[in-house]
Amino acid sequence: MFSVAREFSFSYGHRLFRYEGRCRRLHGHNARVVVEVCGEDDALDELGMALDFTNLKETLGRWIDETLDHRVFLARNDPLAGVLRDAGEEPLLFDGNPTAELLAKTIYDHAVMIGLRVIKVDFWETRNCRATYTRHDAGRGVTAEVQD
Repeated sequence: MFSVAREFSFSYGHRLFRYEGRCRRLHGHNARVVVEVCGEDDALDELGMALDFTNLKETLGRWIDETLDHRVFLARNDPLAGVLRDAGEEPLLFDGNPTAELLAKTIYDHAVMIGLRVIKVDFWETRNCRATYTRHDAGRGVTAEVQD
């Protein structure tokens, strides 16, 4: 199987609601995301590509820029969401805390929704902390890992 990967980056703010550590405070990150996708059935197209990198940039990259970049991510039940809305901001709300793991899965799910054959998404919250979301097959479920 051939695979290609493209790196994306974006800035965001978040906090982890009801978390006891420092991440309970509103803070920001410069995320680095690597999305790996596979081509069609171990074949290259007539130009010798499994998938054109430009396609990834124009589809997934545009969505990341328009949807995730320079946004505040909060849990749906975080009371700060209402405060930000009242101040004219529109936070992006999640059903759980906006952890690196959940953000990796969010990007993975969107890539699948737009028709990409995603192998995995590596989400670097900081230079030293990464979460990976991948699906090995529908029957075995998903895995996520965090490395310090």
